[in-house]
Amino acid sequence: MFGYGVLHVLCSFRLHCDMASDGGNVATVGGKSFARRDSLLQIERDVREWWEKEDIFRAEPRERPPEPGEKFFGNFPYPYMNGYLHLGHAFSLSKLEFAAAYHRLRGANVLLPFAFHCTGMPIKASADKLVREIQQFGDPPTFPSELDEEVDITQEAEDANGGAPPDKFKGKKSKAMSKSSGQAFQWEIMRGFGLSDSEISQFQNPHNWLTYFPPLAREDLKAFGLGCDWRRSFITTEMNPFYDSFVRWQMRKLKSMGKIVKDVRYTIYSPLDGQPCADHDRATGEGVQPQDYTLIKMEVVSPFPSKLGVLEGRRVFLAAATLRPETMYGQTNAWVLPDGKYGAFEISDTEVFILTQRAALNLAYQNYSRIPEKPTCLVELTGYDLIGLSLRSPLSFNEIIYALPMLTILTDKGTGIVTSVPSDAPDDYMALHDLKSKPAFRTKYGVKDEWVLPFEIIPVIDIPEFGDRAAERVCKDLKIKTQNEKEKLAEAKKLTYLKGFTEGIMVAGEFAGSRVQEAKPLIRSKLLEMGLAIMYSEPEKRVVSRSGDECVVALTDQWYITYGEPEWKKLAEKCLASMNLFSDETRHGFEHTLGWLNQWACSRSFGLGTRIPWDEQYLVESLSDSTIYMAYYTIAHLLQNGDIYGSDTSLIKPEQMTDEVWDFIFCGGRYPNSSHICSSILNKMKQEFEYWYPFDVRVSGKDLIQNHLTFSIYNHTAIMSKNHWPRGFRCNGHIMLNSEKMSKSTGNFRTLRQAIEEFSADATRFSLADAGDGVDDANFVFETANAAILRLTKEISWMEEVLAAKSSLRTGPPSMYADRVFANEINIAVKLTEHNYQNYMFREALKTGFFDLQSARDEYRFSCGAGGMNYDLVCRFMDVQTRLITPICPHYAEYVWRTLLKRNGFVVKAGWPVADAPDLTLKIANKYLQDSIVLMRKLLQKQILGSKKAKKSDSPVTSLTEDSKVTGLIYVNEQFDGWKADCLMILKNKFDSETRTFAPDEDILEALKNSSIGQDGDFNQTQQLYRPFLRFKKDEAVALGVQALDLRLPFGEIEVLQENLDLMKRQLGLDEVEILSATDPDAPAKAGPLVSLLDQNPPSPGNPTAIFLIR
Repeated sequence: MFGYGVLHVLCSFRLHCDMASDGGNVATVGGKSFARRDSLLQIERDVREWWEKEDIFRAEPRERPPEPGEKFFGNFPYPYMNGYLHLGHAFSLSKLEFAAAYHRLRGANVLLPFAFHCTGMPIKASADKLVREIQQFGDPPTFPSELDEEVDITQEAEDANGGAPPDKFKGKKSKAMSKSSGQAFQWEIMRGFGLSDSEISQFQNPHNWLTYFPPLAREDLKAFGLGCDWRRSFITTEMNPFYDSFVRWQMRKLKSMGKIVKDVRYTIYSPLDGQPCADHDRATGEGVQPQDYTLIKMEVVSPFPSKLGVLEGRRVFLAAATLRPETMYGQTNAWVLPDGKYGAFEISDTEVFILTQRAALNLAYQNYSRIPEKPTCLVELTGYDLIGLSLRSPLSFNEIIYALPMLTILTDKGTGIVTSVPSDAPDDYMALHDLKSKPAFRTKYGVKDEWVLPFEIIPVIDIPEFGDRAAERVCKDLKIKTQNEKEKLAEAKKLTYLKGFTEGIMVAGEFAGSRVQEAKPLIRSKLLEMGLAIMYSEPEKRVVSRSGDECVVALTDQWYITYGEPEWKKLAEKCLASMNLFSDETRHGFEHTLGWLNQWACSRSFGLGTRIPWDEQYLVESLSDSTIYMAYYTIAHLLQNGDIYGSDTSLIKPEQMTDEVWDFIFCGGRYPNSSHICSSILNKMKQEFEYWYPFDVRVSGKDLIQNHLTFSIYNHTAIMSKNHWPRGFRCNGHIMLNSEKMSKSTGNFRTLRQAIEEFSADATRFSLADAGDGVDDANFVFETANAAILRLTKEISWMEEVLAAKSSLRTGPPSMYADRVFANEINIAVKLTEHNYQNYMFREALKTGFFDLQSARDEYRFSCGAGGMNYDLVCRFMDVQTRLITPICPHYAEYVWRTLLKRNGFVVKAGWPVADAPDLTLKIANKYLQDSIVLMRKLLQKQILGSKKAKKSDSPVTSLTEDSKVTGLIYVNEQFDGWKADCLMILKNKFDSETRTFAPDEDILEALKNSSIGQDGDFNQTQQLYRPFLRFKKDEAVALGVQALDLRLPFGEIEVLQENLDLMKRQLGLDEVEILSATDPDAPAKAGPLVSLLDQNPPSPGNPTAIFLIR
């Protein structure tokens, strides 16, 4: 049994902290005491017992439908159960947890459920790895000290919710390294989970994973403090007969609506698994789609060279993949990579294609191989063997062209054979230019002059700004000298390719005069119909399945969900338009996905899951069985009776959940009279669904926008009524640890369990809240978590001390200026923090509800001075701060609430604190006071103690003796007058309060010129005096509003300063302070010989002038 915290801790929190400070007998590691951390862990254990005893997170619907804001149903994509949960999961989940806790705190009826995803490839692939390792190395396996071959290292336990896509690299891995970092062997990964060799062997059976990891995940989440109704938890796959029935109903429903069809399409495919490889079946390459090419058949002209002699009697083609078939008229040659590895592969009984083995494998899965799915290589070749081949290429104006060397061809893209059109392709132009201009280069590769020199550029497309020889033009413009200048060539292609497609006009061939956009598909169709080309597809980027093999694109006959169908797409767009997505970037991501998403393969042959009900040789793909399961949460506890595996059939039997029953519950279908389920249970399930649905928010990593989340929108609009469509998706970025990518392969990784052991749950949550809230990657900082341990424990100690010292504090209503300021700061914290929680800005909520509030408390303690703090106000601070931090640090808050503040009930349901409207004028006045004190301290340093940068022209420095007494004279001018008043009046007339914008500067200057200011002397000269003031006040008005243009501040400066004489004395170390009005004609005389300082720096509203006298 796993336990959080390895130490026995004393019950008394205070004793622990005392022992830590006094060097008491507490456990230490490396001389460092963990007493504070362990005290938090003990508090967390105690609090969880309180919660579980009262079943505090149990969610029950109320009798009447909820009004807006009365209920909150949030959920989170269930994680894969092939390992422990990690901080990537915890980060995304924390956004939901904090939001749910906020709504629960303010009195909403909250449902936060959690389930465990076991469908698909991750578990089956891991189990199969164990099988292979045992077959290769024994049971238990004896791994070699070092592997000779390269092995792929991929991060395990990775899924859509947690962190960035898995790291991948190649290298030789020793056994020790395998244990410590990359963990190449599945067996070593399992040992890292704390399993013995005898236990690991049992995990060859995939179902053992389903019984082992979900309970551990639930235990970790409970330790995290997740406010979950665990009765509603479940696992997926046919192991859970109720969920299996739910998915079968969903699939039948979609098929009956014409949303699932059988079709032949290009699909990313795993040859090892023998089935399509969808996003969540991949170790790398999530989101990668098939890339379609036109494969140009460039026929090799007889006689063949000796290396190709075995191919005599067959039609042999160099097969070149192109995205631009419309340019084929301008071919001058073909390109091959001299050192590239090629092969002559049988496509049919009569045709042979020369290309790379990788491309041949893709073709073999697209029905272009004499033996399906098994490319047959008749002869292995290199690029050198192909240089000089005579070719007859489709559409080329040159009857014969030749295969020539190009040094920049990538053999992991396309076929390794490239057509050359130097009129439009900058790479082709420069490579041909190099061959033509460098005889030594031709000699090096055995290139004859007649293969190169006679071939000139053939114009094909006229592009505005670049003409009909665009590649030549752009290469000269960019001063590109050779084919090796990759960055410049990439820029050249960027400038011409898109413009050529969107604005180009054909000038060659039968479609001359047509726009390229119109001609391109017609030319492609012509090539295909005449047998001069074939369609070819391959992954856009490298894709590796979870079984470890590199994927291809296959032409498969299987079941597809018809995403992208026009009418269905309109419904999805309508749903999206009504949703709260919390950021423009997220909305743009969904709009982009809806733009490209098309049919999606929803069946597979391999893995775990639910069978396609009408075609049981197939399983439902893992992204297709998880689109509307949020609805299942609403009734899971009634079906499964709290058993996550659905094995408790005491209330309902799985076979009783017919399509008619599911329709009745979720789709407003007729009451299933034929059902043997008790009517009260049927009605209860329907009532649960109708109460909780639609869900209010689903929190997820942004990587799920391109699949799962968009699928969820589509499926909800197809199956459910509009009033049950999703209300919101809140997407976040991935999380880094200490500013570095989280990765097992580098060791920069923490499971949730490890983080809780290391920092405690609340300190972990604190650091997760502080990590960031946007869609950019966030940063979990260990130092923040450690600082949270100190902050939380010190706060508890402070509260204990203050509560014990009640008799020494003032009581009654606020009576001092400091009291009013502190009470106002509490009100401000309540309002701002509420706004931040509502908008899922949890880092800001932590700032306004904890950090800023603590700063206000510290300032209050100092400001009170000898009078002491107000006990009632301090108690209100404790109450408010505890409630505001509850969503983020609930264990800490619960402990304070019940143990220190002696409150009844639970803080997690205590209600949002009531607060008066913030007094913004008082806020401004206090800032004025604090800023003034800072300014006075600087002036005091300069006048009395001297400045390190003092110059002869500066005011005299007065020396102090032991008997010296310092008096501060604070001169205040509470109203602008003279030309400044005139400027403010004009600015106010030229200011739009609603938009916070000013009229053009010319209008303002014209108004000044026509005012008394402009009539006074040389306006062009005097306006230089006014401009800085105008600029400052304009900026201030834009930031603060029209009140910044008032002649007076919204509070009495003299009154504020008079009320805080004692504070200024203590802050500045003065014996006396006198506040003087600049309008008092007798006041300047009090400055004596320092009156010149008043002339040099006259006071103005918001800027008092201080003069310090020694007596």
